[in-house]
Amino acid sequence: MTTLEELEQAIEQLPAEDLEKLSRWMAQRRAGLAREGAPSPIPFRDHSAFLNSYAPEDEGLYSDAEVR
Repeated sequence: MTTLEELEQAIEQLPAEDLEKLSRWMAQRRAGLAREGAPSPIPFRDHSAFLNSYAPEDEGLYSDAEVR
């Protein structure tokens, strides 16, 4: 098992509060590296806007299945 896999497993077991702290730390770290002129790491995709705007009445709008 690689170190990355071990990190992924440890992160998956974090409680929500600790995961949020880790996320904030990563954002601060990325911003600090950008200020230092380091190459930008691959950005994380943030899908929260889509997830926050989804409502139960939207069910089926995003389905690839044909309507019968």
